[in-house]
Amino acid sequence: MNVVPLLRPAGVCANDVPMKPHPRVLSAFAFALAVALLPAAESGWYPHEGGLMKYRVNIRFGEEPDTMPAGWKFGRVSAVATNAQGEVFVFQRGPKADPLIVFDAKGRYLRSWGKGMFGNPHGLRVDRNGDVFVTDNGDHQVMKFTSDGKLLMTLGVKKRAGTDEKTFNRPTDIAFAPAPSTDFYVSDGYGNSRVVKFDRQGKFLLAWGRRGKGPGEFNIPHSIAVDRQGLVYVSDRENNRIQIFDADGRFLRQWTHLGATQNIFITPADEMWIITHRDNIENITYDTLAGRIMHIDRATGKILGAMESPGHWITVSAAGEIFIGSLTGNVFRWYPGWMKGTAGSEEGLRPNNTR
Repeated sequence: MNVVPLLRPAGVCANDVPMKPHPRVLSAFAFALAVALLPAAESGWYPHEGGLMKYRVNIRFGEEPDTMPAGWKFGRVSAVATNAQGEVFVFQRGPKADPLIVFDAKGRYLRSWGKGMFGNPHGLRVDRNGDVFVTDNGDHQVMKFTSDGKLLMTLGVKKRAGTDEKTFNRPTDIAFAPAPSTDFYVSDGYGNSRVVKFDRQGKFLLAWGRRGKGPGEFNIPHSIAVDRQGLVYVSDRENNRIQIFDADGRFLRQWTHLGATQNIFITPADEMWIITHRDNIENITYDTLAGRIMHIDRATGKILGAMESPGHWITVSAAGEIFIGSLTGNVFRWYPGWMKGTAGSEEGLRPNNTR
């Protein structure tokens, strides 16, 4: 009779007593494992999405140099916008300054207004005529001003939330239809989950959206922008996507690869910029600190470049400078440029990058 030998695990002898591997074998194995894991352990920083954008930054625009009235200081900066003359409008929530402050392009104080007018400053846009629109998500209103602060129009009922043609529930942003149309859109908002369209005089035209995750549904429509073709881009922030509609609210497509977008800005030349975060949980947990500025191909959604920045609001001036309104209490002014060489011995002794 043939006897079939028992198969035993490697390192186990015939009497089932485990054999101890030789120390040299252990050393060789440990070295091989360490080498195998080395690429993962030392893979380094991930590249910037679409490539690094080369900009420098003034991190305290409007406060360095300090030309505001004595004792004034930004609170949380919710929004920032620029006009065709290069003036910079800052919408801020602190008690130590007016809510809406205007600077020249270099950060010198020009004028301000709005004390006692707003429940909670949120959104800010300047239309092609130079008029200033704001959203107040504390008092549920949208207001339109001249560039020097004269109130021209108020939509919504102060301190009354609603979902009809005359009320909002914590509106977030405003966007303007391309010429020759004079219509505009309001994203509404934290309490409602809709977009509302008005004519130039503020007459209600239509609305779309409800709370949910499907096409045309929203969970905090936080920002809105319109391109030269009239397409409407809505940051559906808590659903981690941007939805795209025609001018009457018909859903066309969506982008789900850009994270929880805080704000969208489209330049007059149809270039798209966003301030975004990896996802809605990271955005709220880090209180907008872990942000990314991204340059987006508007036709495809492809990321053309990126760089880190905290932020709640973004605008790009006619001069190509990027302004970020940050809830840290800052306005960041990013301008094209790059540091050459390393920091010198006087680094930190005086404000830097205020060119």
